[in-house]
This record gives sequence, structure tokens and C-alpha cells, in this order.
Amino acid sequence: MMTNVYEDAQLRSEIAAAAARLIAQDGADYSTAKRKAARQVLGDSQAGAHLLPDNAQIEAEVRLYNALFLADTQPARLFQLRSVALQVMEALASFQPYLTGAVFNGTAGPHADIHLQLFADSAKEVQIFLLDKNVDIAISTSAHFKGPRFDPVETVSFLWNKEGVHAALYDRDDLRGARKPKADGKAVRADAAGVRALLLASSHAPA
Repeated sequence: MMTNVYEDAQLRSEIAAAAARLIAQDGADYSTAKRKAARQVLGDSQAGAHLLPDNAQIEAEVRLYNALFLADTQPARLFQLRSVALQVMEALASFQPYLTGAVFNGTAGPHADIHLQLFADSAKEVQIFLLDKNVDIAISTSAHFKGPRFDPVETVSFLWNKEGVHAALYDRDDLRGARKPKADGKAVRADAAGVRALLLASSHAPA
């Protein structure tokens, strides 16, 4: 029994490391990277849920990959992405923007995009705002940050200073939930002031 537990932990670790490589090298999202990594490690065998690493384990592996293989370039890339994110957030200030994802948590690599959460009376309000500024947008959906019990939310994707931006559009009533800390106290998003603080704290700002 102990052997099985150990083997399961080893497989989870291998899948997490393989997923991290896909995220860092190709810009894959966590869900896609986890599925592909499971196939790489297990072949045609079906991966039970107990063998799949959680996102926290994968994130730790991404940080390790960045430190080992991208130490010379990743900090400057992260600074660039956060700088562009702040520009977008300032332009969209009326929609209470929050930065989330890899650019927020510091794991963003060469292929990462910027992920924002916006809060408006209607999704159309944001779309019209962007179109009025001659920003070409594509529309899709994203999972609600409150979890699968809630309907997916409309998401607008566009380029800003040549960087990809994906802005999930929430009702203004969702803003209270976004401001509440997680049960474990770990922050998962930052407003514009928080992003400015991250940039100021960075020791890798361009000279």
C-alpha cells in the first residue's frame, strides 16, 4: 500500500513537471497542459483523478523551470507584461480592472498573455468602449472565478502594444467577491495599485 502511495506521488510529480514545461515553453493553459502531460507520462493509460497534480503543484514546477532555464530572460519578460497590463488597466479604469493569472503571480514566460477581470453593468459596455478606441476584439467565454456552479462569463481578447490580453467580463455585483481574500489568504488578483506596487518592488526593471 505504501508503495502505491509513493508511486502515485511520483507520477503526480512527473505529470506536474511535464505540464510546467508545456506552460513555460508553449504558453499552454493549466488544464490543457495537465491533460497533455498525463498522456506523455502515462501513455494510453487513463489517468485517475488521484494521479493528476493540482494547480498549486504545477505552479511550483513552473517557478522551478523558470529559475533553472529562464533566469536570464523571464524577470524582464514579466516586467514588460506587467507594465503593459498596467497600461490597459489604466485605460479601462472605469471597469474596476484586476490582474490575475501568470502575469499576476509571477510565473509568466515568453508566450504568456495578460489576463484581466473587469466589472461592468453589461458586457456590451466594455465591448463598445474598446471598439470606440478602434481595438479589434474577439469574444469567447471563461470559467467564473467563483467556480463551476456559476455560469461562464463573456471574455474579450485583443492586442495591446503587441501583447495578448484576455479580459473576463463580470457583473458589478461580482466585485465584492473579487475583493474578498481566499480562505488560505493567498492573493489571486491585484488592482492597478497592486500592479504598480509589484512593478516598484521588481529588481529587474529596465535601466
